[in-house]
Amino acid sequence: MLMLPPSVRIFLAAGPADLRRSFDGLAAMAREVIREDPLSGHLFVFSNRRRDRVKVLFWDRSGFVLWYKRLEKGVFRFPSAEAGSVEVEAAELMLLLEGIELAGSRRRERWVPGQADAAG
Repeated sequence: MLMLPPSVRIFLAAGPADLRRSFDGLAAMAREVIREDPLSGHLFVFSNRRRDRVKVLFWDRSGFVLWYKRLEKGVFRFPSAEAGSVEVEAAELMLLLEGIELAGSRRRERWVPGQADAAG
């Protein structure tokens, strides 16, 4: 299980990326396509056109780190997005990397600090 602090955000690039790109090319895509700072410490997830490979880029205070996953069978099912990217939570990223489609999943209602309790 991927354990990330709540301050870390995860962005999936909506369109396909040329995964021949390495650190600098993906950092440029994070800036131009996702419109976020690649030095922020957030995770940036990119997929190829066939959706059978993903690269995850992040900055860890001393340099870029790149994770790469290739599926031997099947494809990753990224959520559709009209913008250049979509933001997901760590649990959703783990489901996506395990091959579970997020489109059919449903998030249960959660308690949010500062909102009035409906039961009270």
